[in-house]
Amino acid sequence: MTLSKPTRAVPKRGQKLKSAGRSRYLRSEGRWGLLMVSPYLIHFIVFVAGPLLVSLYFSFSDYDMLTPPQWIGTENYNKLFNEPLFWKSLWNTIYFAILFVPLQTILALVLAVMLNQKLKGLKWFRMAHFIPVISSWTVILYVADAIFNPRFGFANSLLVKWGLEPQQWLNSENWVIPLLVIIAVWKGIGYIMVLFLAGLQNVPNELYEAAEMDGAGTLRKFRSITVPLISPTTFLVIILSTISTFQAFEQIYVMTGGGDIAAAGGPRDSSLVLMLYLYREGFSFLHMGYASAIAWVLFVILFSLTLVQMKLQNRWVHYN
Repeated sequence: MTLSKPTRAVPKRGQKLKSAGRSRYLRSEGRWGLLMVSPYLIHFIVFVAGPLLVSLYFSFSDYDMLTPPQWIGTENYNKLFNEPLFWKSLWNTIYFAILFVPLQTILALVLAVMLNQKLKGLKWFRMAHFIPVISSWTVILYVADAIFNPRFGFANSLLVKWGLEPQQWLNSENWVIPLLVIIAVWKGIGYIMVLFLAGLQNVPNELYEAAEMDGAGTLRKFRSITVPLISPTTFLVIILSTISTFQAFEQIYVMTGGGDIAAAGGPRDSSLVLMLYLYREGFSFLHMGYASAIAWVLFVILFSLTLVQMKLQNRWVHYN
């Protein structure tokens, strides 16, 4: 008994032409697609990937922007991890984040819930809370100085009126970070409020109506319906707030230095954060290789924190 060989189906002429035409179309579409995204690719290569690789090389080099970089291996990192000022700036940054992230998140959520009601003139209230977001830090400096100036500020006037001792505020090592947090929250809370408003307006009203029929009060509805359903927005807010605290520079530079990089971060480096330390080393002292090492350590810290937050989101973030 002989077994016949399997026969392979021979495509017809029309099928060949159709397949070839489709292949040419896909190649043509791919070329057009590549052409359309080429501006972004060029921008990414020139302004993102290129500088990242160059800064990584600089972090292993002795470079002062005036002479060619000299390869020194891990010396910048060894110096960094043995520098007390680096650890102090890292602690100041963590302290700033511990105060800033929960405070801004909670206050912005409360404010968004209040402004999510049907009230007369609601748009004006929303706009009023968003004005500090679009204001420059120079304007915020003048407002903060009018409140917290040690000599003629409004805060000390109130303390004296109440029979209390006036404070040095931004000139005090104990008060400088908390006050910077309060000012930063006041400036940025409007943006976070808008994010929460978008999340709140996506919560179906039917759920609140059903909860009311079951006898749930305002607090119970907020805890059992609002908080779980806006948890993706809350997660986004925490990520953005954490990144912004580790990148905090302008507000501390303006508020503590008044434009003078040598004075910024005071008093006695009690408000010196990582970004300010990086800027001072790189552009004031021209230690660009050392500053690049700080930048990459900051990147690793932020990347690790984001990974941890992404991992923990499964425990409390609820997606519809």
